[in-house]
Amino acid sequence: MNTTTASAQLYRMSMPDHECPWGLKAVALLNEKGIAFEDIKLTSREAVDAFKAQYNVPTTPQIFFGDERIGGYSDLAERLNVTAEKAEYSYTPVIAVFGVAALISVALSLDWMAFMGMALSILALLKLMDLASFVKGFEKYDLLTQVFKPYAWAYPFIELLLGLSFLSHIALSASGIVSLLIGLIGAISVFKAIYIDKLELNCACIGGNSKAPLGIISLSEYGMMILMGAMLIA
Repeated sequence: MNTTTASAQLYRMSMPDHECPWGLKAVALLNEKGIAFEDIKLTSREAVDAFKAQYNVPTTPQIFFGDERIGGYSDLAERLNVTAEKAEYSYTPVIAVFGVAALISVALSLDWMAFMGMALSILALLKLMDLASFVKGFEKYDLLTQVFKPYAWAYPFIELLLGLSFLSHIALSASGIVSLLIGLIGAISVFKAIYIDKLELNCACIGGNSKAPLGIISLSEYGMMILMGAMLIA
């Protein structure tokens, strides 16, 4: 098929809380190549899930030329002989947070609980520097926030209190319970977003404007919270 004269259909996620970046890139590429297309926006989670089930695809966007499914943005770029843009990710902020916390712990001859206390306190600080951006990123994948939005606004403060509790050894039993619950909710949320919903999101764990991908870093953070919580209440 001659894609320069074909009319395409572009199905992409476009919801108030999440505008698919790869869908926007597909729009830009189609416009750049002068290809006429119908922009079909999936404006609810139910619509996205129904579309994926209908066409047996794991992600959006999806581009069709007539009855032929081309695939996502990268597939479209390959079809048009264009080098696809890559996601811009950076683990530097995460390494910096845990690296500094570890070095301070070593310098002060502190234990693992102090290390976690400092790490959580620093992570909370990064979130609180731009709380609105954190909430916007966090609500895209956190299951509790999607049901009870105020939780996203409260989360950095809860995380800070946990960090201070671990540093001061005050109210450790209560902190252990909260840490365990938050860790479990967070781990389930991240697992669902990545492996079930197949979302490509940035992690809000180091602030709303981070470029760290949602994945192993987030699961590791929540895993440590689960482990710490379990040890404190055991």
